[in-house]
Amino acid sequence: MAWDEWEQLKADAAARGSTQMQLNQFPADQGQGSPGGAASADLKSGKRAWAKAGEDVKGLKDGIGKALTTLENGQAGLGDTSGCQSAAVQKELYDSWKKYVTGVSSRCGVLGGLLEQAGHDLAKPDSALKQELDALKVKYQDTEAVGGQVKGK
Repeated sequence: MAWDEWEQLKADAAARGSTQMQLNQFPADQGQGSPGGAASADLKSGKRAWAKAGEDVKGLKDGIGKALTTLENGQAGLGDTSGCQSAAVQKELYDSWKKYVTGVSSRCGVLGGLLEQAGHDLAKPDSALKQELDALKVKYQDTEAVGGQVKGK
């Protein structure tokens, strides 16, 4: 696409006027439906749906636990890694994955609990729930990659 054509497309869009999108509120009354800011009759939230979502997320911990056990069993018998460079790298990789997978499991437990609690606290303001989710994001920031990095360089 030539630069002039791009500039023409932008100018045409600007001439039509900008339509702003706002997703955090219902549009003003347009003669039908709910008045501006009122809840839509089609939007329903139920305690059971939130509780089920929370249970399902917490249920992910079972599969993660099994995977971690398999990972641990695969490391059995590795022994002293000082004499073998590849064994030392394998141990380092195992340690990093164990830490990461343990964190994912913990995150599933906490997030599942939050979802279940949201079902119980449907009257709780969105800002309070967002604050809890933001705290979860900070607590479980992804770890830096450690595998494949050359040490000392």
